Amino acid sequence: MASSALIDKLEAIIEMKASPEQFHDMLANKPHHLHHACSDKIQGCDLLEGQWGKVGSIIRWRLVLQGKAKAGKDAIEAIDPDKKSITFRKLEAQILTEYKSFVYTIQASPKSEGSGSVVHLTFEYEKLHHGIAQPQFLQQFMVDVCKDIDAYLTRPN
Repeated sequence: MASSALIDKLEAIIEMKASPEQFHDMLANKPHHLHHACSDKIQGCDLLEGQWGKVGSIIRWRLVLQGKAKAGKDAIEAIDPDKKSITFRKLEAQILTEYKSFVYTIQASPKSEGSGSVVHLTFEYEKLHHGIAQPQFLQQFMVDVCKDIDAYLTRPN
């Protein structure tokens, strides 16, 4: 059995101007449009199996991460349209050379006051050994992607 110290979680919260519905729709149903919002980070994605916005679907991402072109494959593990959340599991990615498993959830909730939303990112992972750092570079990447999506969704027509 793995030591519990190898299993960890990293979280981030981002305030957005976009509504939870807009943000969730973009991630769940139109991830192939994300490159329009943040082409310097996401160069594209392809649906390999299933349907956009459906659990069990497999997506290949083409990213620029830490200044380098990367590709990875994720499965959509869960979608909750009511809670505006989507959970992905990494199937193939460079990060899996350091982590036994890597799951991330993105949930958008209405702000308590006014319009907009609060996006909660949760990364849950199991390190292969104790010498591996938390994936803060990936956390920052996703925070930046969320901010770019927000700017794209709320830009003036």
